[in-house]
Amino acid sequence: MHRHHRAAALTATALATALAGALFAAGCSSGTGGKKSEEGGAAASAGKADTPRMTVAMVTHASPGDTFWDLIRKGAAAAAAKDNIKLVYSSDPSAGNQANLVQNAIDQKVDGIALTAAKPEAMKDVMAKAEAAGIPVVGFNSGVGNWKELGMLEYFGQDENIAGQAFGERLNRLGAKHALCVIQEQGQVALESRCAGLKQGFSGKTDILYVNGTDMPSVKSTITAKLKQDSSIDQVVTLGAPIALTAVQSLSDAGTKAKIATFDLNKELVKAVQNGTIEFAVDQQPFLQGYLAVDALWLYKTNGNFSGGGTAPVLTGPAFITKDNVDSVAEFAAKGTR
Repeated sequence: MHRHHRAAALTATALATALAGALFAAGCSSGTGGKKSEEGGAAASAGKADTPRMTVAMVTHASPGDTFWDLIRKGAAAAAAKDNIKLVYSSDPSAGNQANLVQNAIDQKVDGIALTAAKPEAMKDVMAKAEAAGIPVVGFNSGVGNWKELGMLEYFGQDENIAGQAFGERLNRLGAKHALCVIQEQGQVALESRCAGLKQGFSGKTDILYVNGTDMPSVKSTITAKLKQDSSIDQVVTLGAPIALTAVQSLSDAGTKAKIATFDLNKELVKAVQNGTIEFAVDQQPFLQGYLAVDALWLYKTNGNFSGGGTAPVLTGPAFITKDNVDSVAEFAAKGTR
């Protein structure tokens, strides 16, 4: 077991406190790419913790313009404000560049690192350097199958394969026969696992379509071309809200009666579920992932706690958002936290 795994599991009281703290949401900018930004600065003065100031680096594989990561960052900023943490966020969709950002955090001698491992192999060397430097690392969002072997303290996210299976089983109940699973980044473990799980849970035929998620006009035309080519596709499955909303246009262009369901939310996607344009969405609660990842490092630093006992991930999804229950999350989505 990783050498940081010495403490008792997170108590129910501490977890309840952590979740309650999510109410202290702090706004943040939506810049992405390789740039770094400090968050939780001025807001930290309103935090409740009187523990010594600590610095946490959050390093993700976010692509520029993907609104999903705004929710991650808002959750992280809320925890930082509560816990008297200086949060330094950086991101790069290139695994090699992301690893370099982690190395930068190590060089800055931060107190903890929250990391997404979308391409785990690229993180092995830098994770070893973090361990050598005595810096605890928690995983979230991507890498649920690899966090332990990488030596992370704990993991917060959804088991993507299980979520995919549940997605497929729901499509069975809806009567779908031929699904198109659209992956916006080839080789990204979380996305590949979703479609693999879908294939397991769905009793119909599943095709995989790779698109360039950073080029929405290309996404639109690629999906349109596939739907025109194969009229038997009656279900489009997307793995992100912006892709889903673009696919709605593709369906119109292709003149098909296929339906769309997706993984992940944003406020526009919530509206699409409300009006029936999108059948349903799987919510992995990105605000919660960002919040818990940062708060976990504070709990470890101040009280030696770690969630899951070092053996099990803390699951934040899948939660299915449908027309029947979407109104219950709509007000939070409007605020930009769901």
